[in-house]
Amino acid sequence: MTRPSGRQAGQIRDVEIIPNVNKHAEGSCLVKFGDTHVLCLASVDEKVPMWMRNSGKGWVTGEYGMLPRSTGSRMDREAAKGKQSGRTQEIQRLIGRALRAVVDFKAMGERQVRVDCDVIQADGGTRTAAITGGFVAMHMAFQHLVNIGLLESVPITDTVSAISCGVYQGTPVADLDYDEDSTADTDANFVITGKGGICEIQGTAEKEPFSEDEFFALLSLAKQSCNELTALQKKVLGL
Repeated sequence: MTRPSGRQAGQIRDVEIIPNVNKHAEGSCLVKFGDTHVLCLASVDEKVPMWMRNSGKGWVTGEYGMLPRSTGSRMDREAAKGKQSGRTQEIQRLIGRALRAVVDFKAMGERQVRVDCDVIQADGGTRTAAITGGFVAMHMAFQHLVNIGLLESVPITDTVSAISCGVYQGTPVADLDYDEDSTADTDANFVITGKGGICEIQGTAEKEPFSEDEFFALLSLAKQSCNELTALQKKVLGL
């Protein structure tokens, strides 16, 4: 089996996280997984949703979108259609769950952090790139609150990152690009913390059902890949 990119089975794409790409947002970065580029901006709101008022706890949400020319042909903006697609809603809920998994809500106080993830260019793995970059932007936003004296410390319990893995031409591989994702036998997304905790697994057999052995092979690749991503996140954040 030869991957279209020429990568080894367990080799992820070149990943780059560029911090401080927006002067207005409390936390920002541009994350690149090969040709997949996602802009992640974290904004702090000094109030929580109505249903959380007077709880003494904060909240984190994620939002996701794809720009019109992030793909090979132009797509209409969802705002022009008047509603978000089911895919968009599902992905932004995933981002929110992933980020909330590593936040101490009580320690952050009654405020909300909103993380916007906008896909500038798509080549597979946009949701996993959004989670990986979204964590960096969120951490930077919390660090900003510490710097200006609104928090004593960053209310984060662990790092979190995500990677796609799949069975391509019968072989488990890490970090699918579009050429692989569009023809993979099995496609799965893994969200894993820096300590190795599993936040979420999404796995689908596109053709024949995959075996238990294949699943554990994908999980092993995901853990290895997320370890690499964690190291990069920490380097960018100076942790």
